[in-house]
Amino acid sequence: MRFIITAQPNPDASAPAADAGFDEALFKTYMRFNEEMHQAGVLIASEGLMPGAPGARIAVRQGKRVLTDGPFAETKELVGGFYLIDVPTLDDAIAWALRAPSGMGFDDILDVRQLTGAADLPAEILKLIREAAPGWSGAAGWL
Repeated sequence: MRFIITAQPNPDASAPAADAGFDEALFKTYMRFNEEMHQAGVLIASEGLMPGAPGARIAVRQGKRVLTDGPFAETKELVGGFYLIDVPTLDDAIAWALRAPSGMGFDDILDVRQLTGAADLPAEILKLIREAAPGWSGAAGWL
């Protein structure tokens, strides 16, 4: 099963001091965690997301996509990054999330969500996917 673990700042925590500087030791702790997941064969991808200022939110209004927000000034609106992992169960995904380092300020809260896979969908939906997106569905493992 594939899971995405998204990281957000704690909206109740104070922002780190602007002059705090870069903590190399803490950064290496994060990278060692990525390496540990990679070595265990569970890590598919792990990325931090740029601060929200250059971002945008797109919504649907009257059936059309429209820009509704952004750039983002408030940290409560931001996702700091994500881990995409492949593990047998939700409990395994939670166990990895519980081991994740913290301290950078953008990842105090982790949400663990299972991604939809082919086994989660009815046969008629899989047929529609294969018909509408044969190249993508094969590359994404939906076939």
